[in-house]
Formats: sequence, structure tokens, C-alpha cells
Amino acid sequence: MDRSPKRRSISPDDATRFPDEVLERVLALLDSPKDRSAVSLVCKDWYSAESWSRRHVFIGNCYSVSPEIVARRFPRIRSVTLKGKPRFSDFNLVPDNWGADVHSWLLVFASEYPFLEELRLKRMRVTDESLEFLALNFPNFRALSLLSCDGFSTGGLASVATHCKNLTELDIQENGIDDFGGEWLSCFPDNFNTLEVLNFSHLNTDVNPDVLERLVSRCRSLKVLKVNRSISLDCLQRLLVSAPQLTELGAGSFSQELTPRQHADLEHAFGLCKNLSVLTGLWEATAMNLSAVYPACSRLSFLNLSYTALQSQELASLLPHCPCLRRLWVLDSVGDKGLEAVGANCPSLEEIRVFPADPFDEDMINAVTESGIVAVSQGCPKLHYILYFCRQMTNAAVATVVRNCPDFTHFRLCIMNPGQPDHTTNQPMDEAFGSVVKTCKKLQRLSVSGLLTDLTFKYIGKYAKNMETLSVAFAGSSDLGMQYVMEGCSKLRKLEIRDCPFGNAALLSGLEKYESMRSLWMSACNVTMNGCRVLAREMPRLNVEVMKEEGSDDCKADKVYVYRTVAGPRRDAPPSVLTVSSL
Repeated sequence: MDRSPKRRSISPDDATRFPDEVLERVLALLDSPKDRSAVSLVCKDWYSAESWSRRHVFIGNCYSVSPEIVARRFPRIRSVTLKGKPRFSDFNLVPDNWGADVHSWLLVFASEYPFLEELRLKRMRVTDESLEFLALNFPNFRALSLLSCDGFSTGGLASVATHCKNLTELDIQENGIDDFGGEWLSCFPDNFNTLEVLNFSHLNTDVNPDVLERLVSRCRSLKVLKVNRSISLDCLQRLLVSAPQLTELGAGSFSQELTPRQHADLEHAFGLCKNLSVLTGLWEATAMNLSAVYPACSRLSFLNLSYTALQSQELASLLPHCPCLRRLWVLDSVGDKGLEAVGANCPSLEEIRVFPADPFDEDMINAVTESGIVAVSQGCPKLHYILYFCRQMTNAAVATVVRNCPDFTHFRLCIMNPGQPDHTTNQPMDEAFGSVVKTCKKLQRLSVSGLLTDLTFKYIGKYAKNMETLSVAFAGSSDLGMQYVMEGCSKLRKLEIRDCPFGNAALLSGLEKYESMRSLWMSACNVTMNGCRVLAREMPRLNVEVMKEEGSDDCKADKVYVYRTVAGPRRDAPPSVLTVSSL
């Protein structure tokens, strides 16, 4: 007889069972939302533990879920990131009163998350009343970030400054704000000293430099300071002397005429900033004033020059002082010669963005071309993110770029003349983007432009297996183009299409895909209201919204926005936004 002890079979529940305290401590070490979401699917115990241990939640669409559902799912949240309007609101393609008001969320948070510490909003409507409510109802509140929001004024900022006694971060950037003056800055109490991040770089009116200097001198832990154009170089010099510990600086106007003594003092102040890694702003910088920043450049990893129209020689003089750059933003005024200087001086560069100095000036002489992007790729082999506005490009140039830099995760090429072919061969730009998706296996985001046929989308569907976001404008030949993408791109999360010949067949080709995506945007395409009704009927868990333009054909769906939701159709849509599922 076999007297050896029999092994007890282990059930799946036994294999995943840990003491709650241990499991919550382990889960607290996971920062990635994707990792946490994956963990929550293991079993009920892990789902519960992940729910109770979650402290931060990211919501990419404020209408994809209700605040009540979020509060039930995650009862101990301390930090919320919330996005509202579609990205095309940045281009005035979304009605001003579209929605995305944050106040209903704040009402729930005040009840369920009274110890909320951080709120980061993007493209949300935020009123002064909401900011005052926020300031008065969350005693531990520490960080507020508003990016591309609207509906509030500097009066709302005054409420935050007055009542948020523990505030460490106030980040106000690129908002549609009613700017009634800089008095809000004086609303911080005289004994207030906790700020670590202060960004008001995009406010327009003057602030009192004395008030700002006193605030900065009190906040000894301040690491990020980004001021607006009203701050003179004299004031900036005094701020730097008071806060040499800064790691990120957004400078104001750099066009002031300086005496030799003032220039030397400013240069000395920059030299005191031994930890500066990010430099932005520098509005309208002159070559002479720009040289004052040289002592702080050796440690810069990110240089944002997109607010000053530097010429090629000015950029070429600056870059040798920046050997550690990993991110660079410039205007196309630097020309191809300026980009050649990037390739020659920035071997560690990972990201470059080239914006148009004047997108409506078709005759700009020094704008960048295919030569510039090739020069960057030849000298910057670590490049993995590019946003490039230009007026001409060739298939061969793009193929060269991705051959030199095969690890692109983000490739955003914007040829500003719609339907522009390869300017040397007059052929479509299909092979350019074919080269991108064939070569760059890590590609996550792609923006295409130029003269493109359905062949481009066939390449994308076949090769872009890790792509999550695709932006398309003025491209394609037929519905088949979009069908290729929907059938082939298994990880697609966001699809943005404007001014393309895609119609109902293209729209309905994604029936099996949309519930795994965050959103679909289609404007100025050939989609009809009937096609939207079919989509809404077949996929009831989607919100299908149509934004009608005044005087447009009743049958035509001018702008279509489709997104998954567990909250059902929204109830705050204006008359110009039709929720098709309710028709």
C-alpha cells in the first residue's frame, strides 16, 4: 500500500488568495493603470483589493462613465485625471456649449472623496463657482491642473489661492480664461509657502512683480515656475536668485533691451540654477538675450522654443550648449539649416516637434522641408517621437528617416497643403507611410497627410499591429481605406478622421471594434444620419453623437463622435448635438 501523503489539489481560488493586507501592499506598488486593470481581472479577491487600494483614477472621456459609478468602483481615490471635449475642439470644430462641465463630478467627489488631493482637467468646462466649490470643500486639496479648459476667470483662481491652504501645484495652461488682471496672485496668504509648481504662462494680463517675488521667495520647495509674458527680464533675474533650486522654468518675454550689466546679472542668475532640466517660454527672444541662458543649458533635457521664431544661426549657436537634450520643440522658422544643427549637436534627442510659425503663409521662404527631417534622423538615432509640420515631403525622405530611426512610437507628419503629392515624383505618399508601419514595430500613434490612396490604409492595417491612435485628414480613395484599418489594427483605441471620402460602409465596418476603442471622430466625410442610426441600433452600449452645422442637409451627419460608455446617453447635450440612440 502506498502510505505517502496524498497531495491536495489546489483550486484557482487557493492559488490567488493572500491576506488582504499583503495584497493591498503589493498592489500599491503598481503605478500603471493597465497593470492594475489586468490585476483586477484575476479573481474577485484581487478585484476588491485593487478597488480599495487604488488612489488615482484616469478617465479619458467624462461621458464614458458617471461619477457615481467611479465612486462605487474606487472608494479611496485621492487623485483624479479627467478629460472632456474631443481633441478637435482645439480646432474650433466642436460647439462652444458642447458640455463636459466638471461641476456634477465635484458634487459627487465632495460626498464620496472628501479627502481628494489632486484634480487634473483637460478640455473640461470649469466655472468660477466650480473652482470656489473645490477650494471650500476639500480641506486636503493640494494640486490643480487645468489644460485647455474654459468657462472660468482669474476670479476662480483667486478662490483657489485664498482657500487651498495646502496647495502645492497650480498649473494653468492654454485655457480659455477671462483674464481680469493679476490680482489673484496676491490672494495667497502671507504665510503661505507650500507651492512646488506654479504655471500661469498663458495668462495675458500683468501680474505684480513684487507679489510674485515674495511668493517665490517664501516657497522654498518650488521646483517648477512658468511665468507669462508680462514678467520682465529684470524680474526674472530676481526670481532665479530667489529660487535657484528650480528644475523647470518657463521664462517670460525675452525681447527686452538689456544693458551689459543687466545681461551679466541675468547670465549669472541662470548660472545659479544647477538643477534646471526644462526651459520653455522665451517669447520673442533676441540672439543677444538668448545667450544669457547658456550657463543653464548643460543639464537641459527639454527645450521648448515654440514661442520664439528663431532663425537657423540662432538655433545653431544655442544647441552646442545643450549636450543632454532629449526633447526639443521649435518653429519652422529655423529652416533646414537649423535642423541640420539639431542633427549635429543632439545625439541623445528622443523627441522633436516642429510647428509652423505662420500656418497661413504659403510663401514662407525658410520653412522646413524633407531635408531637415532627414538631417535630424541622421544625427539622432534615439529619436522615437516626431511631430513635423512642412509644406513638402517625399517618399524617399520618409523611408530614410525611419531606416535611421526604426524605434518610432509616435510619427506625426503634417503636410500642410491638403492632397500634396511627393514633390519630386508627383506620386502619392503611400510608400512613405508604408515605410513607417513596416519599419517601426513599436509604433503607437500615427498621423498621416499628403496625397494618399487606399494603399496607405492597406499598409496600416497589415503592419501597424501596435498602433493605438490614428489621425487622418484629406486622404483615402474609398470606404475600403477605413475598412483596412478597422480589420487589421487590433490595438486601435482612437481614430480621428476629417475631410475624407469615407461613408456609411466605412463607419459600419467597425461594429466589432468600437466597444474596445475609446472614441471615433469623423467630420466632413460622407456619413449619413441613417448610417449613424444603424450603428446606434447595432451597438447600444455606444454613444453616437452628431453635431449638426447650421443650414446643413438633414440627411447628412456633419460631425460624428462615437465613444463607449457605461453611463448611457448623456442628458446635457445642447440642441446642436444629437444623441442618435435616442432618435
